[in-house]
Amino acid sequence: MPFNIPILLTWLRVALIPLVVGVFYLPDLGFSTLQLGLASTVIFIVAAVTDWFDGFLARRWNQTSAFGAFLDPVADKLMVAGALLVLVHLGRVDPIIAFVIIGREIAISALREWMAQIGASKSVAVSSIGKIKTTAQMVAIPMLLYYGDLLGVDTRFWGQVLLLIAAVLTVWSMFYYLRKAWPLIKESTAVSGENNKQ
Repeated sequence: MPFNIPILLTWLRVALIPLVVGVFYLPDLGFSTLQLGLASTVIFIVAAVTDWFDGFLARRWNQTSAFGAFLDPVADKLMVAGALLVLVHLGRVDPIIAFVIIGREIAISALREWMAQIGASKSVAVSSIGKIKTTAQMVAIPMLLYYGDLLGVDTRFWGQVLLLIAAVLTVWSMFYYLRKAWPLIKESTAVSGENNKQ
């Protein structure tokens, strides 16, 4: 496992995930729900910034690695899944929406791994739909962690709206990736069937 600043930042993001969740389960120290939400929001935003920063530094310093390419998306998915689960527990996110988003991440990760094994990973490279989905999701989650009025913005309402948009784009992008991969899946299945006959 290589050790450099970009990978250290990715590990930091992994370490911050329990804090995003754990803030809401601290012993009663007299903090209000809004204060706990603010603390969780700040931690989530710091973690999200490290996501951008570690990729930037890895490319800038030519420190990209296979391990970093593996760990980075794992950290992202853990961060999103952890935040969504605590939001479901707090009653701020519908369980169905959380299931759709987390389920899609698992399905597409498995698809990408399989496509990489057959040398066709470019077929399921990140699309513009996926990028918009991620942006909506990463704005919605801190809003729902905060869950209050912020500078005249009702983060409860807009967080719900953005997360619903993210869920719709999640389904859309999943079908987009599956459609791109389907010809290769059929080809691979046909080849496998021929090999089994032999």
